[in-house]
Amino acid sequence: MLTLAAFVLAIGVLITVHEYGHYRVARAVGVKVLRFSIGFGRPLLRWQRGDTEFVLAALPLGGYVRMVDEREAPVASADRPYAFNRQSLPRRAAVVAAGPLANLLLAALLFALVAAIGERQPLPILAAPAPGSVAAAAGVRGGDRVLAVDAHAVASWPDAQLRMLQGVGDGTVELAVRRSDGTQAMLRLSLRGVGARADALGAAGLRLQGPPARIDAVQAGSAAQGAGLQAGDVVLAVDGAAIGDAGALLQAIAHHGGGEMRLRVQRGSAVLDVALRAHEVTPRPGAAPAWRIGALLGGAVPTTLVRHAPLAALGEGVARTWQLSALTLQTLGRMVLGRASLDMLSGPLTIADYAGRSAELGWLPYLSFLAVVSVSLGVLNLLPIPVLDGGHLLYYAFEAVTRRALPQRVQDVLQQGGVALIAVLMAIALYNDFARLLGSFH
Repeated sequence: MLTLAAFVLAIGVLITVHEYGHYRVARAVGVKVLRFSIGFGRPLLRWQRGDTEFVLAALPLGGYVRMVDEREAPVASADRPYAFNRQSLPRRAAVVAAGPLANLLLAALLFALVAAIGERQPLPILAAPAPGSVAAAAGVRGGDRVLAVDAHAVASWPDAQLRMLQGVGDGTVELAVRRSDGTQAMLRLSLRGVGARADALGAAGLRLQGPPARIDAVQAGSAAQGAGLQAGDVVLAVDGAAIGDAGALLQAIAHHGGGEMRLRVQRGSAVLDVALRAHEVTPRPGAAPAWRIGALLGGAVPTTLVRHAPLAALGEGVARTWQLSALTLQTLGRMVLGRASLDMLSGPLTIADYAGRSAELGWLPYLSFLAVVSVSLGVLNLLPIPVLDGGHLLYYAFEAVTRRALPQRVQDVLQQGGVALIAVLMAIALYNDFARLLGSFH
């Protein structure tokens, strides 16, 4: 229920801001607005303010601003000076661009608000990379704390993540890290090839170190109890290989299957060696089997409070919006060129999932989620695809260069092509959503 409520609220806010951008600028340049609608279908609520009817409709997955326009319906002579189609080219372009720009402005303000209030974020401490990964080849070790990415200082994992993702597009990334022994190192990673995957950083072996492999509880009759494990034990190694966090322990258990595992465990000031075999379980009929030792893992990831002074927070909001916008365009460009997988596209199910997860974490993470989606909505609407705002701006660019409007019949053909392209992209996004959803059950 929380996921649905968080998703509907997010979509409602983002659509309202987008359409209000169109509406406010249309009114400012003298265009008469007939209807401002949030949602499609049967009106649930409507009211009149001046010349404009405001509507809240049954299907909240979109909205529109209907202006006086001679291309859509006959216009009374008294209203013709206020028709959209009679406005100058700069005014029409301003009205069209206002929606996406309103979303980008909202994102900057939300990021600034979160930065000013401050929130706790994970420290940029890297997990031990998988053998053979790019990170392992570059010398990354478990416990390395990232100090800077490409000479940009970073204080938290989200900041480091964003900087490293930008490096994926350039092909290389340089990390300044502090080792667990206090020494510092400069590491250069070649990321060519990993950018074609949805989890580019994970594919390169760059992952956040999880909570320690500490046992919080032991299940009665389990392999863990049989081996003598107790609450408070911390697993240091499996078969001589160091275990950096709980995630590494879970991977080791899955890798061993039902084979014997020798665990080195710290209990208080003592270090013990125990042996056990994981039990096979089937989470649900038809699902892939999993291996469990019957221990509940706990612990917390180290965090830091990230907070900025009001003016600096505003700058941070603008900078973060710019970085995410550039990264979004970069990723889309790689997909168009075939250098990135289309499984990076996400649809409404994935958005709803993240809406619910962020809402569970608190209102500050939810505001950050809203800002990220608002950036995506703003950037995507500025793409030069017919039916999107960017497509109309493309028509106006043609008009500015040739001094004549693109013929309506050409616009109609392009609109049909744009609708088909958007439909294909939505189908791919929904397929990816269902693939992720079904994959999460295994």
